[in-house]
Amino acid sequence: MKLLLIAVGRLKAGPERDLVARYAERCSASGRNIGFPSFEMREIDESRARRPEDRKSEEAAAIEGLLPARARKICLDERGKALSSEDFAQKLGDWRDAGAGACAFIIGGPDGMDPSLREKADLVLAFGAMTWPHQIVRALAAEQIFRAMTILAGHPYHRA
Repeated sequence: MKLLLIAVGRLKAGPERDLVARYAERCSASGRNIGFPSFEMREIDESRARRPEDRKSEEAAAIEGLLPARARKICLDERGKALSSEDFAQKLGDWRDAGAGACAFIIGGPDGMDPSLREKADLVLAFGAMTWPHQIVRALAAEQIFRAMTILAGHPYHRA
């Protein structure tokens, strides 16, 4: 199952980009042997529409244009469900084992995520009730994806 991290906005050079790149590299290397042949990051530009609702709608349309057909969709949103790392890994493993071709992790823009994306999601996932900067969410998502791979592979990285 191919994994994609789709985010609104571009990461500038700096420690956040480096951290995300490091986990993306780890995911790509670790995932091949356990049914996750690739981990890809895709960024879209923030909408320049005047109204927040219009910006979210335009960004949602751009995100949907990047989604592979029949991809599982996980929207990262503070109103989502909190899962343990083990439960998250189990969910990814179940989708992989059921033959899902791709899973996309979606991070909305500064105005939030269009409700249409959340409604179409297979899972709306929260990294807690707090609102996190998009740069940090990317790093958290990449680390949790890597952690899920190590859990599924029986690797000792996850020690809980």
